[in-house]
Amino acid sequence: MSSIPYIWYCKLDKMAKTKYLFPYNSRFIGIALILVHIPIKLLWDAHYPGGYDHNNPTSPGSETPLFSPPHLFFIGTTLMVLVGLFLIGFSKEKIEDEQIVQLRLDSLRWAIYLNYAILLFSLVFTQGSDSKHILMLNIWLPLLFFILRFQWVLHKLNRSAKSDETKL
Repeated sequence: MSSIPYIWYCKLDKMAKTKYLFPYNSRFIGIALILVHIPIKLLWDAHYPGGYDHNNPTSPGSETPLFSPPHLFFIGTTLMVLVGLFLIGFSKEKIEDEQIVQLRLDSLRWAIYLNYAILLFSLVFTQGSDSKHILMLNIWLPLLFFILRFQWVLHKLNRSAKSDETKL
């Protein structure tokens, strides 16, 4: 640090903390992906009312081809939800300061702890095909926990800041 002026060091440090986040507007793309997913999934379920059992097409003895329409639909809708949640969760806030970075880190840690606790509990007390469904849920559940926790803590922080302003 002695060879880099302090002002430059602070700018570099701030850039490093937010360098891996998407721009603020990316969250709206994520919301749109999730909202588009809902009617598509409802139309698919209406077209296949009995539901489609998503078998693993690569397992030995499987009758399902790898790129069958139901399998491609599953991959497409899963990717829509995952990318949407990822963009929502990892987009910058309008004002991204050190407190927001710390809240984001704490929320991510809390989400991973909660997810693994639920995952361990579920795997111990379920068997058979339920375990497969639990593992499929585990794909998007940590992101959902992170987003909910982060937005809730951010809401509490903003509400307390507004109440402090009205007292002054």
